[in-house]
Amino acid sequence: MHEYMKPIVERIRTLRVIPVVTLDDPGHAPALAEALVEGGLACVEITLRTAAAEEGLRRLTRSDILLGAGTVLSVDQAKKAVDAGAKFLVSPGCNPRLLEHCCNLRIPVFPGTATPTDVELALSWGFDVVKFFPAEAFGGLKTLKAIAAPYGAVRFIPTGGISKENLASYLSFAPVLACGGSFMCAQNLISAGRFDEITRLTKEAVEIARKAG
Repeated sequence: MHEYMKPIVERIRTLRVIPVVTLDDPGHAPALAEALVEGGLACVEITLRTAAAEEGLRRLTRSDILLGAGTVLSVDQAKKAVDAGAKFLVSPGCNPRLLEHCCNLRIPVFPGTATPTDVELALSWGFDVVKFFPAEAFGGLKTLKAIAAPYGAVRFIPTGGISKENLASYLSFAPVLACGGSFMCAQNLISAGRFDEITRLTKEAVEIARKAG
């Protein structure tokens, strides 16, 4: 593992859950942050899937939030996300140009993997904590166990289809560092301003993670 990755990895290891958020309106960002923190998760990954994402990142830059940017597809997006305040990046795939850029600038990044080839590409750049995506659509925990078996030093962040029903089973698998999920901060809840419900669901996720160990 790159030395500069260790503080971010340790914080995520402690949290066990990364709320994955898609924002339509950057004005919702501050209230969302408050709801997540109140629920016990001082972390958020804003996906770069909407025009509101970059401004949303800027409005979430605060000392008590571990702020990440997801769906990072290019070096240009990586630069913009970091400029907007992201402390770590997450990509859906294993883009060598993106990994090279992050290595050169010491930017924490979790590359997306779905196959052993992806994992080995990430390892070749020194990244041994990777996203497993799309987790449920790609066979879920059964597939992850098969992929993880040859790579004892690799830790995974399953994302895609993670719910409160399957969160505990993923977190109980030792190679899983944390899970990324949007079930506690779904886009429709944010758009409707239902931040009390986001807090409630976040507390549920935290409790599930605590029991999973």
